[in-house]
Amino acid sequence: MAAVTASRRVTPVIVLTATAAFGLLLGSATYGLHGTTPLLERATNSVSTWIIWTAVAGALIRARPLAAWAGAVMMLATCGGYYAASTLGDTFGAGGLGTAAVWSAAGLAGGPLLGWAGWTVRRGRGDVRAVAGAVITMVVLGEALWLGLSLHYWGEAAVYLAVGALLTTFLTVYLARAGVRRYWLCAVLAPVGGLAFYLAELGILDALLGSI
Repeated sequence: MAAVTASRRVTPVIVLTATAAFGLLLGSATYGLHGTTPLLERATNSVSTWIIWTAVAGALIRARPLAAWAGAVMMLATCGGYYAASTLGDTFGAGGLGTAAVWSAAGLAGGPLLGWAGWTVRRGRGDVRAVAGAVITMVVLGEALWLGLSLHYWGEAAVYLAVGALLTTFLTVYLARAGVRRYWLCAVLAPVGGLAFYLAELGILDALLGSI
């Protein structure tokens, strides 16, 4: 009995440690791949890359509260890995601390949500699974709007829209086969959430980054 209790106590530590380690690797890898090819440059210099992996981490974890905690740890570790690599690469400028703080705060806000969303799509019950699917896909769709409407990178925006549409379709079909009654909510709410994500990024995140 004591061994079982100790195992249950150790498991969350192992899960969070593994999540942090992966986040550090992901953050450093995204920095290291900058400037290699145009495709990798865009794919690694992307909010979606970090957030989608955070949702994947949540889907792999059995306990819902732990998935949310892992989401926060994942995002903080990814930020840490990215800016540590930036420091080692001697590109961490004077405004680096402020930028790192903003992205870390955004990760603390969004990480638990995406960890929960990944867990819910795979292990949840009821129509909330469809809502969780839309939470995941809205990130890609929202970034597509930001690339097109804010940065005028229309070609890249089209790619992100296509990826977001494919991801939405995949999750909607997955939820339908899993027996979710209102599986179609994923497809309906994804573009609405994408617009909300874009407006939040434009009105809050860009304003904070611009003030540093």
